[in-house]
Amino acid sequence: MARRHPRVLYFPTGYHAGSQYKSSIPAAKKEALVREILERVADKWTLLVIDALDCQQEVRFSRLLERIGGVSQKMLTKTLRQLERDGLVTRRIHAEVPPRVDYRLTALGESLGESVCGVWTWVEAHMQDVERSRRIYDASTLRAASASRTPTGRS
Repeated sequence: MARRHPRVLYFPTGYHAGSQYKSSIPAAKKEALVREILERVADKWTLLVIDALDCQQEVRFSRLLERIGGVSQKMLTKTLRQLERDGLVTRRIHAEVPPRVDYRLTALGESLGESVCGVWTWVEAHMQDVERSRRIYDASTLRAASASRTPTGRS
């Protein structure tokens, strides 16, 4: 099966694979930036925030907390600030009491959401396979652990 998004390769010369332009970013810095962005994108809370915002409209902070579930207010705030810094979400503060803050995916965030959609599809399609593999692994690990224990009180 062909990859929809082939891995982007960077060359020490600063040329992007398959392109005609020379990058102004040094190769080492570019590699570090790629890793940093991948870490952010692959983060559990990032994926859940992008999914929760994937409704083409602004969403209140409190509503995001409800939609995501299990995330602390502090972690959601941190994740949203990182996503805002990376240009994936916009934040709008309403001057009212109590203060209200709304978030929305940018075009860049929406494109990431579309790319991540394949991961969600894969998880849904293979969830039972993964659960089955976990049960088999856990059972074999439990058997191996109990077989390696020596009974107490025997010499």
